[in-house]
Amino acid sequence: MSDAYLVIRVGSKWTDFIRLIPGRTATIGRTSTNLIVIKDESCSRNHAEVFHSRKGWQLRDLESRNGTHLNGEPISGDRRLTAGDMIRIAQCQLAFVHNPQDAFKDDSHELITDNTTDGEPYVALSDSNLLPSDQPTTITHRREQTRFLHPATQQNQPTGTGPDAEELCRLVFQLVQQTDPAGIAQLALEGLFASTKIDAGALLLLSPDHRGKLHFDDLKIAASRSDTEFSYHRVSPFLATTALKQREAVLARNVADDPTLGTPDSKGEIHSTSDICAPIRYERTVLGLVHLYSTAESRTPDTDDLEFTLAVADNVAQALINLHRQAGLVEDLSQSRDEVTQLRRQLRAKVEIIGSSPLLNEVHNQIAQAAPSRATVLIRGESGVGKELVARAVHYASPRQSGPFVCLNCAALSETLLESELFGHEKGAFTGATERKAGKFETASEGTLMLDEIGEMSPKIQAKFLRVLEGHPFERVGGSEALSVDVRMIAATNRDLEKAVADGSFRRDLYFRLNVVDIEVPPLRKRREDISDLAEFFLEQFNRETGKPPRTFTDAARQQLQTYHWPGNVRELRNVIERAVLLTAHEAIGPEDLKLSWLQADSESGEIAAPLATYVPESLADIERRHIQATLESFQWNKSRSAATLGIERSTLDRKIDRYGLKSPYKKQRRS
Repeated sequence: MSDAYLVIRVGSKWTDFIRLIPGRTATIGRTSTNLIVIKDESCSRNHAEVFHSRKGWQLRDLESRNGTHLNGEPISGDRRLTAGDMIRIAQCQLAFVHNPQDAFKDDSHELITDNTTDGEPYVALSDSNLLPSDQPTTITHRREQTRFLHPATQQNQPTGTGPDAEELCRLVFQLVQQTDPAGIAQLALEGLFASTKIDAGALLLLSPDHRGKLHFDDLKIAASRSDTEFSYHRVSPFLATTALKQREAVLARNVADDPTLGTPDSKGEIHSTSDICAPIRYERTVLGLVHLYSTAESRTPDTDDLEFTLAVADNVAQALINLHRQAGLVEDLSQSRDEVTQLRRQLRAKVEIIGSSPLLNEVHNQIAQAAPSRATVLIRGESGVGKELVARAVHYASPRQSGPFVCLNCAALSETLLESELFGHEKGAFTGATERKAGKFETASEGTLMLDEIGEMSPKIQAKFLRVLEGHPFERVGGSEALSVDVRMIAATNRDLEKAVADGSFRRDLYFRLNVVDIEVPPLRKRREDISDLAEFFLEQFNRETGKPPRTFTDAARQQLQTYHWPGNVRELRNVIERAVLLTAHEAIGPEDLKLSWLQADSESGEIAAPLATYVPESLADIERRHIQATLESFQWNKSRSAATLGIERSTLDRKIDRYGLKSPYKKQRRS
């Protein structure tokens, strides 16, 4: 659909033109409610209208008193308009054209006059109260959207816009590089002065925190300039309100004749002759206003200047929005970093390993030696001894402490889910895979990945896991992209991996790849010196968390805590104290408040020994012999580990083996 215009001629001069918009009726009449106001007594209050239908642009007479003429003939009903048609209403003529310049190419139209009025008629395209004049003060052109945003064709290619397009392109690149609204405003104003016929102007912006209804006084000057002897004068409220409310750029000529459109200075004088006012808008939000004006009759802005100004205003809006988004992203990133730092500090605080026993001090020494390196760490120990706590201590004492620490329990997932959790999956890889998911290896990059219960991993996953440990790239489930990560591995188990290797349930090569640094976390029953410190630590923690009056231990309760065998280790101790703090009605926690289990401690193989059904009298020597033999067999006769588990010296174990006549089932005894 080509553009359509009504070019208005009053007397012997073409004065104004208005762009016709499909879906919007252009009404013509004497009252100020019409789009085109003709102040002539021969014109009816609501005289005629121009509208668009399926047949094209139509002219309709609204039963006017003196009639509407099309090409010199009166009309009734609807008449279709074609380019070059001349409409006459009273002494006003309106040419229907597709290009405003076409109205001036052929000036041979005879001026048809009507002597029904004594005065000279005038026409306005706004609702301002104007005085009769040979050159009426009007808003001569409006633009809702600049044609710079439309693809250029032979029909709509604007003349003389080559340099303007180049200047606009340069401005766009420079605007996105600005770091503050003032810089954006100043740069845009310089571009406007270089490409339009104006000699004064300003960019007015709303404050970023503005809320509520927009008011003219809310606009603040961000940048202004005047190349005349007079300083810049602020835009008139009428022009600003018109541009902001209707969200259109407007061009007003002859504003010096009307204080409604022009802005007087301190002496009451209006220096501008023509004004351009364009809203700075983004979607439904108005961010500010561009106001430009000329003070010389010989230098008057035209429609090309209006187009360029509107294009610059739209790009200024985009630059301001991008700047606001960038500031928001920087603020969110800074806040996220602060939150991550705070969480890491909290995690470090929770990494504190409580206790001062010799066995625990040895664990501390091993952590200090292993942490600075990239070596894989294998943490052994019964369930509940705090293997994850030791892994966190290794991570936060290492150079990777600023990276992520990711933990995954291999025993909690099936083989398929474990593979997906470790290596990730692509969208559609299996039922339920509705989107791509990064695996633990990817999320732990530049940090540490801890795999708990490593002994529960299936042989298939072990093979793929081993390749990643050896530095090979891997692929997500259902994917083909090769991924490489930089991750430090920490594995933990309560199973006897040596026995699992002998049984064939755990890969021998994976065992040797994991067992680089071996940290054995002793059970709580073997470091009873730490029970009191741990109990006090948990008591203080739960007193603080529950907000109840502080609880204390009675001497009997302390004695029971000290002598209990703690099959669940530190985890059980923590839960027993939490329950006591929550449920004890009095301030002193006694033995009756400690709900202790009858279970025996886990054996080193990870199996729970069943309680004896009946009592069989035995000597201490027989019990000791059977216990030593069972311990040796569980470790394939590794005497060093057996002695450590039994809590005796290696030389003492050798004497007891000789005393009880114990023999290794292996042909060649392992040297340890």
